[in-house]
Amino acid sequence: MSISSSHSSAQLNTVQIFYPLSTVRCAGPVLFRDQLARDIACILDVNDDLISWSCRSVALSHKGRTYRPDFLIKGKQGAFLLDGVREEGPPDWAQRAAKTAGFKYEQVESRSLPRVRLKNAKDLLRYARYEAALSDRIRLLATLDECSSLTVAEALMVFRETKPMAGLASMVLHRFISIDLDERLIGPETIVRRVHD
Repeated sequence: MSISSSHSSAQLNTVQIFYPLSTVRCAGPVLFRDQLARDIACILDVNDDLISWSCRSVALSHKGRTYRPDFLIKGKQGAFLLDGVREEGPPDWAQRAAKTAGFKYEQVESRSLPRVRLKNAKDLLRYARYEAALSDRIRLLATLDECSSLTVAEALMVFRETKPMAGLASMVLHRFISIDLDERLIGPETIVRRVHD
């Protein structure tokens, strides 16, 4: 193996920390490779079809070399590996090794990330460490049962114990309520609905 390819492999497997660290569905240590991985993780945390994800938790091996894709994602349809597309990509054997290990392997480019959803996800994840007080949660859910929907401005007025935006964001992130994250940035007129299993 050449020195340059060895250096590239080392770069792809280094550990760095990117802020904010708050996540809601990460199982295990938060080990983002770069800002692209951090952005992808923000999108993962607001994807209702996903159960959990972990950072670089699967080691793919080939002829004594090891590579860890950005994410192992567990969803309702099974588990798969996901990597961000970078100038220096994964080893050419990564996809074959993933298949051998029993995983589907996918890649995503930075430009393909939905910009509005990403911004909304980042805004919500600022509050990922908060938890809505039980009384606030019950009050908002009961109000939504009566009214079927509220605007964000109306929903914020329901909170008594928790900081209103923190409580609302927490309830979105933990799937008690839903809001549209794709059409426009979250605002006072954004519609809030209860999530029904």
